[in-house]
Amino acid sequence: MEENNNKFDFREAILALLNERGPLKTICPSELLPSELKQDKIMMEHVRRSAKLLAMENKIEITQSGKAVDPASFKGPIRLRLK
Repeated sequence: MEENNNKFDFREAILALLNERGPLKTICPSELLPSELKQDKIMMEHVRRSAKLLAMENKIEITQSGKAVDPASFKGPIRLRLK
């Protein structure tokens, strides 16, 4: 995880990983974090918040059970995919 002025750009990292995976492939938000931070609720919330912003910008979809969910109201485990 690279830092830029002590702020990591999760939005950029999400898009880069999704582009690397390819069309119709999904990622788990935890894949953005190093193993020692995967259980850190604050860090995971940063990733989820970044995913919400990207979804509201219509760049990605947040999915549950393979179906897109509303980025403003989802709860529970999610996956991310490119639009």
